[in-house]
Amino acid sequence: MAIEDLLIASGYAVLVAADGQEALEAAGRGESFDLLLTDLRMPRLGGRELIQRLRAARPDLPVVVMTGYAPPGGADSLRQDAGNGGPLLLFTKPIEPALLLDALDRLVGRTR
Repeated sequence: MAIEDLLIASGYAVLVAADGQEALEAAGRGESFDLLLTDLRMPRLGGRELIQRLRAARPDLPVVVMTGYAPPGGADSLRQDAGNGGPLLLFTKPIEPALLLDALDRLVGRTR
């Protein structure tokens, strides 16, 4: 909720999903989004598989992963699993809000 509040206060429109499965279903319904901000450990469908499935349909989808448990190999291992499409950034929790906002702004081409 703190990240959602931060993003909304910074002018982002936020589509929240309780887990990876709900996010995948929202994408399947045609919900519009410019990037994926996800954790890796989630019930029903983890972040790694969510990234793979969404990138199968949208290879250039920018992805930002926030996790308390970075995978061995870090972002490179996630990129390898997801294919070498759009940008993929990895943040380890706790996350500095200003760094996260700067990264999101760069990915969507937004200036402040």
